[in-house]
Amino acid sequence: MSVPVIITVSQLNKYIKSLLDSDSNLQTLFVSGEISNFVNHRSGHFYLTLKDSRSEIKAVMFRSANSRLKFLPENGMKVICRGHISVYEAGGTCQLYIDDMQPDGIGALNLAFEQLKEKLKNKGMFDEEIKKDIPKYPSKVGVITSPTGAAVQDIRNVLSRRYPLAEMVLYPVLVQGEGAAQDIAKAIKYMNDNKCADVLIVGRGGGSIEDLWAFNEETVANAVYESGIPVISAVGHETDFTICDFVADLRAPTPSAAAELAVPDSFALRQHINSKRNIINSSAYNYLINLKNEFSLLSGRLEQRSPALFISDYRIRCDKATSELDHLIKSAVREKRSRFAAVCSGLDAMSPLKILGRGFVSVTKNGKSVTSSGDAESGDVLNLRFADGQVDCTVN
Repeated sequence: MSVPVIITVSQLNKYIKSLLDSDSNLQTLFVSGEISNFVNHRSGHFYLTLKDSRSEIKAVMFRSANSRLKFLPENGMKVICRGHISVYEAGGTCQLYIDDMQPDGIGALNLAFEQLKEKLKNKGMFDEEIKKDIPKYPSKVGVITSPTGAAVQDIRNVLSRRYPLAEMVLYPVLVQGEGAAQDIAKAIKYMNDNKCADVLIVGRGGGSIEDLWAFNEETVANAVYESGIPVISAVGHETDFTICDFVADLRAPTPSAAAELAVPDSFALRQHINSKRNIINSSAYNYLINLKNEFSLLSGRLEQRSPALFISDYRIRCDKATSELDHLIKSAVREKRSRFAAVCSGLDAMSPLKILGRGFVSVTKNGKSVTSSGDAESGDVLNLRFADGQVDCTVN
């Protein structure tokens, strides 16, 4: 009978680990299950449990592997994991070491898109009330896109046709692949820091979700959200939507459409200006005609009430009154003269001289009339007035 071998716990765990590590069937395998007990450790590693209806297994995904994921795992999420089985010797735990993870039933990029969309929406980054207005007449249009793609040429053609007054300021960037999101975010910040434009067009032509993914990165979303310059997102074709579209102040279905939204149509502006000019001219003409008619009406009224007319009228009335007064005066003078002549005739007839002419004398003593012989005494000097002279005499 053989003597049993006694080994330590560490030796046991190491032996089990060696057995599992040497089994090729356990080195690369795909395991489907539902995530529970998920922990996003501060070290950057993911710790979780994969389970189905009857069993479960612990799993770990190190930071070097999970940094490539486009989505963030969550409890209750069904996933398919690629990895290998081994033992964590210190704890004697058999667990799945995950190298890659994909959502079960939905693509990783689609899931990552929905997760980031929900996250930014909850932060209020999609709210309409924070959207900035696109300037009506920009002098500079900033374009952040690939310098070699069709998008930049489409934008240039539309801008030169619609509104040649605007200057196009191009900041060339990568629009897909490694570092594209950081490149786009850097361009947006540069344009803002240096006040290079009045409005920004950020975008590229169409492509797969992988091609457009740079515009679904949180880095780009934050740069668009923080931009003081209004941003028009123009990513892909009309049916393509990216996170950048939701955060931007305005979404355009294509780069060409973005250029049309960024600037006004100069031809339409000319028509509008001509229309307004015609309206102004017509209004001014009608206004002047109305003023002229009103002036003529007031002039007629003023002429009717002119002081000259009143003066002329009063002058005529004055002349008439003068004539009437002259006539009245002359009539009065004639009447007075006639009456005066009659009075004179009467007076003349009663004149003392007339009486004296008939041989009568007027006797006065000391300048007083003597009308009675008793008024004269002997020795009085009397003045006798005749018709042709006077004499003095003494009373005897």
